Amino acid sequence: MNLSLAVKLLIFVICTLISVIVGIVAGLIHHKPTTPKGPSFLYGGGVFGGSLTLCMVVLSALGVF
Repeated sequence: MNLSLAVKLLIFVICTLISVIVGIVAGLIHHKPTTPKGPSFLYGGGVFGGSLTLCMVVLSALGVF
């Protein structure tokens, strides 16, 4: 695909925001009221990184980036 830089940046920002939402939800699901919050933050961060990587790999395979 021949997309302009602005469109590619917009797609990247959308993927990042979706990954942030997925990471937040995963962290909230992982947290239990009787445990500290630190491990849930780390878990959510790991899920964010994995989700963003997955989005970038899929978009690269489709030829966007």
